[in-house]
Amino acid sequence: MSIVDDNPGGDEQRDPAFSVALNGSGGPLKGWVVVDSLVDSIAMGGTRMTADVTEEEVRGLARGMTHKLTLVGLRVGGAKAGIVSDGTDREQTLRTFGRTVAPLLHGGIHLGCDLGVTPADRKVFFTEADYDPRRKARGVDMPYDWRTYYEPLVDCTGHGVGVAAVTALEGLPDRGASRRVVIQGFGTVGRSVAKFLEDRGHRIVGVADVKGTISAERLPVADLLAITDGFGRIDRSRLPQNVTVSSEPDAWLDVEADLLILAANHNALNDANVHRLTAPLVVEGGNITVSPEAKLKLAVQGATLVPDVVANVGGAAAAGLALTRTVPFELEATARKEWVFDWVGTRVRKNTQDLLEIAAATSEDPLPALLSARRGERR
Repeated sequence: MSIVDDNPGGDEQRDPAFSVALNGSGGPLKGWVVVDSLVDSIAMGGTRMTADVTEEEVRGLARGMTHKLTLVGLRVGGAKAGIVSDGTDREQTLRTFGRTVAPLLHGGIHLGCDLGVTPADRKVFFTEADYDPRRKARGVDMPYDWRTYYEPLVDCTGHGVGVAAVTALEGLPDRGASRRVVIQGFGTVGRSVAKFLEDRGHRIVGVADVKGTISAERLPVADLLAITDGFGRIDRSRLPQNVTVSSEPDAWLDVEADLLILAANHNALNDANVHRLTAPLVVEGGNITVSPEAKLKLAVQGATLVPDVVANVGGAAAAGLALTRTVPFELEATARKEWVFDWVGTRVRKNTQDLLEIAAATSEDPLPALLSARRGERR
């Protein structure tokens, strides 16, 4: 039985369960941890570290985590952390963060990776907090360390986004046709989605990173992966032939496409640029990549949006499956990865299908109705 259930009334205006400001322990720190909801006294979410992250942004991300976990049926509450940092004294910042949030980690609030925080960074603050997610009160221990379990699943978020995309594409005319795809953001998720969609016969015609946009009639994904660093930056000096390069802001919106994958920054599609959108289908591969104003205009323009809480759930679900001890730990590594990917893919596909079915029957935002249905199933 839940001690506190997540958003039982479905009221989007409610306050989070609790929010704390981080000032640092044994060193300076600026940041926040927001626990949007608790289920059986536990919650989980990533840690975002950017120079401009705000408490409001962290609150929105934490609410999104609640929605994601509700939609896939995992009994875990939603949380998120934000660290304001431009990367200066990175390791010291992470160590200070670990010391500061140690009571939360040990008390049932699991904090992992998000924008600006890598698995190596996570290890730093886990170590400083003396936190080991293998150990769980009132539950069986994991038989191996967190890295052994989680790092083979690095493409799980991209897998889920890809499943959401191909499911939504089935609703477009000429079902089964090869589609033109633009991917905004070429980090871990963007690269994974590019490979996923190319493997299924779709054409990647545009990719954007922090330096700008590259485009072609068909971008060779394998070649791009070979010249992209761990931060998603493509080496312009080694680009394939017949590739167009633009440094113009938001030039990815000007590339003709059937599908736009947003896999990078907060509010990438916003009130100021949404009018440039040509793709009839948008899938949020990152967190809160479409602003509220842009969502309203997308509806008016007749474009279909698959939101992040439906598509961008793979990494969160993979962590939640371990924290709730749902995943069969006894499986061999390859079989365990396939089990997690199948579990995520099945739920993403069902949620995408149901969302689009609701959307076809109403002019209202279909997400509240989908969340309401999943809450009812969870109880």
